[in-house]
Amino acid sequence: MSTYTSQFLRVNLTTGAIRAEPIPEQVKRDFVGGRGFGIKYLYDELAPGLEPLGPKNKLLFLTGPLGGTAAQGFSKWVVVTKSPLTGCVARSLGGGDFGAYLKFAGFDFIIVEGQAEKPVYIHFEGDKADVLDAGDLWGLDTQETQQKLQEKHGPRTQVACIGPAGEQLVRYATITHGRRTASRCGVGTVMGSKNLRAVAINTRGKLVPHDPEGFQRLAQEQIDSLKTHKRRLNLTNVGTTFMVATANTVGMFPTRNFREGSLEGFEKIAADEFSKVKVGNFGCYSCMTRCGQVHEVSEGSYSGAFSEGPEYETLWALGGQVGNTDPGFLVAADARCDFLGLDTVSTGNCIGFACELFERRIITTEDTDGLELTWGNHAAFLTLIEKIGRREGFGELLGEGVVRAARRIGKGAEAYAMHAKGLELPGYAPRAVKGYGLSYATSNIGGSHMYGRPRDELYGRLDPYAEEGKGDSIALVQKEQALDDSVVVCNFGTSGLTRQFLGRLLVAATGIKKFGDVTHLDRVGERIVCLERAFNVREGFDRKDDTLPARMFTEPLQNAGPATGQVIHSLDTLLDEYYDALGYTRQGIPSQEKLEELGLEEVAKDILRET
Repeated sequence: MSTYTSQFLRVNLTTGAIRAEPIPEQVKRDFVGGRGFGIKYLYDELAPGLEPLGPKNKLLFLTGPLGGTAAQGFSKWVVVTKSPLTGCVARSLGGGDFGAYLKFAGFDFIIVEGQAEKPVYIHFEGDKADVLDAGDLWGLDTQETQQKLQEKHGPRTQVACIGPAGEQLVRYATITHGRRTASRCGVGTVMGSKNLRAVAINTRGKLVPHDPEGFQRLAQEQIDSLKTHKRRLNLTNVGTTFMVATANTVGMFPTRNFREGSLEGFEKIAADEFSKVKVGNFGCYSCMTRCGQVHEVSEGSYSGAFSEGPEYETLWALGGQVGNTDPGFLVAADARCDFLGLDTVSTGNCIGFACELFERRIITTEDTDGLELTWGNHAAFLTLIEKIGRREGFGELLGEGVVRAARRIGKGAEAYAMHAKGLELPGYAPRAVKGYGLSYATSNIGGSHMYGRPRDELYGRLDPYAEEGKGDSIALVQKEQALDDSVVVCNFGTSGLTRQFLGRLLVAATGIKKFGDVTHLDRVGERIVCLERAFNVREGFDRKDDTLPARMFTEPLQNAGPATGQVIHSLDTLLDEYYDALGYTRQGIPSQEKLEELGLEEVAKDILRET
């Protein structure tokens, strides 16, 4: 079986129909895989204006052309759908072995459509796929679900599933495989709306690259490079926990609902403390980086808590964002979110939002089921996480996400909802690094740090406080990230990887010579970002939606070291630069010329009708 299986599986949960369909050669050349395939098929098959939690939405599980091979860091998997949080395109990545096994089952991706009348799961065995009853799985947490399916189908069965949060349609539910999750945008919520409890794969094939010997030489070259690469070694040793100190020092560690840029006592939740309770490492399929840090708390009120994490975003979301410095709680809360199937970024953001409302007396214990939601009250936070995951009491409200919760609360609560396009913001303060602000605002999936990291600012090549001269930089990193997500390459597992080397790997694996042209690969990334933007335009989004919470423009950042006092003055200037760099109109809409240049002529017709 080639590294491209060249087919996908379409599963209709309403009719029960299952059929394999070919992937056109032109689609492979133009979109590569993963996120690229996802937006291509979602755009082509989804009519605008559909309810994300209705039966007509589609859910895609996708891999890349190097998944399941000896190449390092290429076996993650991508989920694409229409988000129930934002109404935009949704993209979320997961780790572990699931992506490799989907390839071994003979498919580059799955499209799930329709809605089952009762709980079901999709099961792969050999070259056959079935939709089976999942009544006995409903109500189980993510770990119990995987265990039960492995007892039923064999211990090597690879499972991607939802937990109670997905069942209860918490709008930021995850899809979980092992302890790894496709976390953001509510992809698990869409899965729950379809009554799809899990996808289980119990098959193993072998992938043969187009040029086996050449590919093996390249893979070995990559492995040899990673053995001594300093970034790889650091990620193996401490994962992303080191980022707490880094972000805190420069004042970009959002604290107490993004009012401040650093957390007093941050040392208690930084890398050194977590090294003391580290008990092992975890890695995804064919990845020597093994950046997953396994922690077990041995003393204190959370003694016995065990988690394959937390990593930086969770350390921020359930640390700085809520004013907490208890490391035991972070391990326990991370595990609880994983078991329930909750995105820790949105969960922590929602709790921080509630804490500020509680502080301002917009809500009281009468609203919070008696919970004292004061900053740092981690015992109350753990209870609230459980309530959110099961949609109970005050947790039902927060399970809607900050935008919808704020609307229901009223009383000015909207001012304290930290989001972009409805997706809760992640753990980097946009007033301290203005490129993050621009990328959050323009991201086609909403507030995500992984839609395009402002590398020129983070590495000192651009002034992080400047509000001009960086629109092209953010446009570039967004295009590069789109390509990475289509090859499905992990940002942590491929230290030192260049576009040139990536092209050589792709040519050896697939035989498609155009992949060896870096200009072609760059154009693939641009095409994906543009098509995602066109999807959103078709849904009614434009420049007015490329914005940030009012706090970022009106309230100087506090307690942020060198970034103290920063606000965003000129987002409009940055937006103009960004649109110009991508060939969009000043309303943030791809121009007809740009769409035609990228081979998206049919999309140009849609855009003209919409605008």
